[in-house]
Amino acid sequence: MRELTLRGVVIGGLITLVFTAANVYLGLKVGLTFATSIPAAVISMAILRYFRNHSVRENNIVQTIASAAGTLSAIIFVLPGLIIVGWWSGFPYWTTAALCALGGILGVMYSIPLRRALVTGSDLPYPEGVAGAEVLRVGDTSEGAEENKRGLRVIAVGGLSAAGFSLLAAFKALANSLTTAFRFGSGGSIFGASLSLALIGVGHLVGLTVGVAMIVGVLVSYGVLLPVFSTGQLSAASSFSAAVHHVFSHDVRFIGAGTIAVAAIWTLLKISGPIFRGIAEAIGTLRTRRSGEGLPRTERDLSITVVGGVTLASMIPIGLMLWLFVRGTPLATSAGGLVTVSIIYVLLVGLAVASVCGYMAGLIGSSNSPISGVGILIILTIALLIRAVHGSADPSQVPALVAYTLFTAAVVFGVATISNDNLQDLKTGQLVGSTPWKQQVALIIGVVFGSLIIPPVLQLMQTGFGFAGAPGAGPDALAAPQASLISSLAQGVFGGSLDWGLLGLGAGIGVVVIVIDEILGRTTQHLRLPPLAVGMGMYLPIDLTLMIPIGAIIGRLYDSWASRTAKPERAKRLGVLLATGLIVGESLFGVVFAGIVAATGEESPLGFVPDSFATAANWLGVIVFTAIVLGLYRWTQRLSVRADSVPEADER
Repeated sequence: MRELTLRGVVIGGLITLVFTAANVYLGLKVGLTFATSIPAAVISMAILRYFRNHSVRENNIVQTIASAAGTLSAIIFVLPGLIIVGWWSGFPYWTTAALCALGGILGVMYSIPLRRALVTGSDLPYPEGVAGAEVLRVGDTSEGAEENKRGLRVIAVGGLSAAGFSLLAAFKALANSLTTAFRFGSGGSIFGASLSLALIGVGHLVGLTVGVAMIVGVLVSYGVLLPVFSTGQLSAASSFSAAVHHVFSHDVRFIGAGTIAVAAIWTLLKISGPIFRGIAEAIGTLRTRRSGEGLPRTERDLSITVVGGVTLASMIPIGLMLWLFVRGTPLATSAGGLVTVSIIYVLLVGLAVASVCGYMAGLIGSSNSPISGVGILIILTIALLIRAVHGSADPSQVPALVAYTLFTAAVVFGVATISNDNLQDLKTGQLVGSTPWKQQVALIIGVVFGSLIIPPVLQLMQTGFGFAGAPGAGPDALAAPQASLISSLAQGVFGGSLDWGLLGLGAGIGVVVIVIDEILGRTTQHLRLPPLAVGMGMYLPIDLTLMIPIGAIIGRLYDSWASRTAKPERAKRLGVLLATGLIVGESLFGVVFAGIVAATGEESPLGFVPDSFATAANWLGVIVFTAIVLGLYRWTQRLSVRADSVPEADER
């Protein structure tokens, strides 16, 4: 049966171009990315069915390549920080590509010894991995061809609808964001909602549990912390809104960062046992091979010797990149010590990061797994370590130390992004009978594809929009929330301005949430309060956060309807594909719009409607947005019902 083929690699590379660009835009806009496994599988099956001798395992390789590349785009949670702090003015292509490739390949290597512990030897649900396997199995049946056509149609209609709404917003014919600051007791707070169809799709994919947890985070931040911390800081009525936003950005957001950090540490502690067992089993497999005993095809990983060799060999180019980064800077005299400690950090901490992210993906899915929480831990630990190694720094060295810390953290974050997806893909492979080592090779290929695509897309985003907080950023700059936060943490560590009290308060809140979550897990069957999701709700801007729970509620209502249909899994899958289409359509329009901005040099090159229409545009935006969401979901329901009736008609 065909598996790792040249045509599969080519198709996977083409799909990668679309989904990686979409994920880069979405991540920079709202701080979230989406898993590309299921839509990639649907597209792959729709294409490969025109070729002879295609197989479910070949389709799995295609979606593995596309999924790995799409996931690697989460590197944008760190890299734009170098623009925000003013160290880079653009993204040097080969440096950015090499950094992504090396971090991603390390992520593949680190996740290989974890496969037995966290995939075959655990009861983790791997929601997206299981769903991906189901899609591949259905697509391999005689009925699958028609289902693939429907799936592509749903993705296309959802994508065109989202792109069309974004185009009307670019014309300024309707508004796509509503935000206002208001008095709350003796302080103030913010209410807002981004009229983003992509966020509806994200909410559908992450599910109601995560959506509710994010609402809890919003209530904590905007209902309690922001009014308390803004008390006494809002005396100037003319700048009321700016003052409230300033308090959120400089105080409340860091409390959320503390919550995310303690939640990530808790996750690592919970999975330390399976991690060590997985490494021990990988070493045991090597001994089995050397003793001459054969392994089943479905248990053959890349050799632990290859894993160890590639990992150690990767330290050479990583060390060279780090040395080149500090050469010619105020840190050049201490380059040897800095590079050495960074390599040791990447080598050792990378495995722990891979374990945490792999476990989180297995528990709640790649889309739900907020690896930005791990990124906060990475930046804090490496910043403190570099500060200890370098010693006291004069003001001229602080910018270079911040930039070097971000660059080192980006390598480790590359490990995090890929390990967040790899085990999910390997779970899919296990369920459809794929060969692990071939999938692992496909993952490396996907990393290389993604590394070649990410730099120009990042540069396009920088030229077209810029990033909030960066020198010269305009009002339409992309929020890049994680990169902004991580940059602020690094600057705070080296500049001495980091308020550890705020992080400590957030950590305390995180402990309370962890306790509640554990109690719910032990006393109920379905109720949970994921601490990482609560932290995300606390530190993301409310206009980006609020729409995600709404999407989660809509997704739950749709799934409840689907469960009552003749074929509930097929109906639910169409809902997932609609959500994916909404994300891809809006994201790809964002990429195209960035190109238009870059070409024209204007911030609103399509803004033909006069500003006097702004009030009407607000109302029109809400009406059109609501109509599109309701219309699309109703249309998807009808499409699913018609699909259910076709076999019955054939039988008659």
